[in-house]
Amino acid sequence: MEVMARARFVRVSPRKARLVADLIRGKGVEEALNILAFTNKAFAKKLTKLINSAVANAQHNTKMDVDKLWIKRIFVDGGPTLKRYIPRAMGRATMIRKRTSHITVVLDEK
Repeated sequence: MEVMARARFVRVSPRKARLVADLIRGKGVEEALNILAFTNKAFAKKLTKLINSAVANAQHNTKMDVDKLWIKRIFVDGGPTLKRYIPRAMGRATMIRKRTSHITVVLDEK
């Protein structure tokens, strides 16, 4: 039985988030949390929080064994982009895109 946790509108670009998500895809939950603890990326803390939420969902909602959980799927989709402008030379303006992401983690029991 699968258990899911989703974080939407996270203020990190999907490209940067996928770098961290690729590190833990297919790993056990305990191993994934250890990898994230020593990953030198800012998004690792947010992903740790999301995985802990998915584990809590599995434990509370479906009474799954936490020791047997593994990351079946993890994917990062692009969310809406916030568009901001910064003044540039000669009266021009340049657009800055502040990207957001939707992150989904699916856990399963082995």
